[in-house]
Amino acid sequence: MNQVINIFKKEFSDYFISPIAYIVISIFLLVTGWFFFATFFLYGQASLRNFFSLLPLIFSFVIPAITMRLFSEELNVGSYETLLTLPVTFRDIILGKLLAGTALIVAMLLPTLAYALTVTMIGQLDWGPIIGGYMGAILLGAAYASIGLFASALTRNQIIAFIVGMAICFSLTLIDKMLFFIPQSLLGIIGYLGADFHFQNISKGIIDSRDILYFLSITFIGAFGAHLALQEKV
Repeated sequence: MNQVINIFKKEFSDYFISPIAYIVISIFLLVTGWFFFATFFLYGQASLRNFFSLLPLIFSFVIPAITMRLFSEELNVGSYETLLTLPVTFRDIILGKLLAGTALIVAMLLPTLAYALTVTMIGQLDWGPIIGGYMGAILLGAAYASIGLFASALTRNQIIAFIVGMAICFSLTLIDKMLFFIPQSLLGIIGYLGADFHFQNISKGIIDSRDILYFLSITFIGAFGAHLALQEKV
């Protein structure tokens, strides 16, 4: 576990050494802030419903940008081979990098608490859906971070890693919106695969073990896929 913590600390600090974290967090806050305040002031709605409803779509673009360098950069410059000579396992490396990506997502979400505080100054706010929404956002962020980690482990090119990660996350976000193309017999299965469906359930304050299990499963599958991809490169 000490190795995981060391890798986590290194990767998390690396985000803030480079401009990546500042650029991504700034873009995220600009986009979410615009949607929140447009609803808040133009329509007079004292709620975070629009913020949470758009979060899966925004995450589909933002999180692959966060994770695209995690393995691609090391594979490209050759530092990955050096990392393998250290007393660490694939599991330590993947878990440390995944925790670092998830921690950055949490750091990215923290300033958005100002939206909730803004609403409380104007009107009453139901904190149940807000707590559920942030819990769902962290679970969704971890799941998408593992997908981005898998995409980064596939290639040395960060742009390709970003495109692959974004395509998978985007597909999971919108798959339950395209059910009219799906045969009737497969509607239940395909609908269950949609990340937005599970996230919206949690963001309403409905904590269902099936939704939590879904995000944990996607996180595990992404991390396991990254493990297999890295083994092929040894």
